[in-house]
Amino acid sequence: MAKKYQKDIEFLLVYVREAHPTDGLQAPRNEKEGILLESAKTYEQKDSHATSCARPLGIAFTTVVDGMDNAVEQAYSAWPDRYYAIAKDGRIAAKGKPGPAGFKAPEIESAIVKLLGR
Repeated sequence: MAKKYQKDIEFLLVYVREAHPTDGLQAPRNEKEGILLESAKTYEQKDSHATSCARPLGIAFTTVVDGMDNAVEQAYSAWPDRYYAIAKDGRIAAKGKPGPAGFKAPEIESAIVKLLGR
């Protein structure tokens, strides 16, 4: 979708925090795949976690990192993941249910098409 709509929509991934840290709710799948990240204690560590997340997934658009105060996560109820479509006037035009189960690509594309008036 990012490639398809990149001329009309800015895509942005906001890394909020590690969903399955070794010092928290570590997932067996993460252990099996060697994804072993502790909860970030510094912004630099959080930034490193975001990079190690975005690169293997091939995220081809801008990734930014929420501050250590987790302001974005709290303002948008963004944990563990959630999509938002923000209109040019700054209003929330659409939002998904909490993920990963609530992260549905067809809903995201439908919101984009609606925003673009297509």
